[in-house]
Amino acid sequence: MDVYKDCPKFENDRYILRLTVRGDCDGLLKVYSDKKAVPFFNSDNCHGDDFYYTTADRMLQALDFWEEAYSKGWFVRWSIIDKATGEAVGTIEEFHRDADDYFTNCGLLRLDLRSDYEKAADIKSILALIVRPSFDLFGCSMVATKAVPFAVERVAALTGLGFTARDEKLKGFDGTLYGDYYALDK
Repeated sequence: MDVYKDCPKFENDRYILRLTVRGDCDGLLKVYSDKKAVPFFNSDNCHGDDFYYTTADRMLQALDFWEEAYSKGWFVRWSIIDKATGEAVGTIEEFHRDADDYFTNCGLLRLDLRSDYEKAADIKSILALIVRPSFDLFGCSMVATKAVPFAVERVAALTGLGFTARDEKLKGFDGTLYGDYYALDK
């Protein structure tokens, strides 16, 4: 299956993960304008974007870019839909990464959640939908994601799913080294 031709949808009793669309703007603006949530986002190697968006216009620009990135095979961005409200409460970005560092042949996953969803049980429920399929979708031997030290709920969810903290650094396109990564091997 080519994830860039046929993007799968994932679902459990609480959440749906599906390709992000412009109609998610209102819900995602609540995520990306949430000052409590932004410090948990992974903006490593993102050309200076901090993912703090405060207007619908800026959110729509991001949504348009994510659509373009998907069409060019750069990365997939799924919206996380809370089935109870029907609203997007976050996103997951993932892509296959080949590099000259430890995090090669890796499905690099970025999780952005509204701050009221930054709870171990919610994070685990969301990530459980996508982590195992990632190995086949992105043809990788490892899935890695960032969790900053103060993200105790996120770390608890990751370790509960079998991820382990890695001391190795991810090397950015400009040589910058980034830490605080957790990985799960196939």
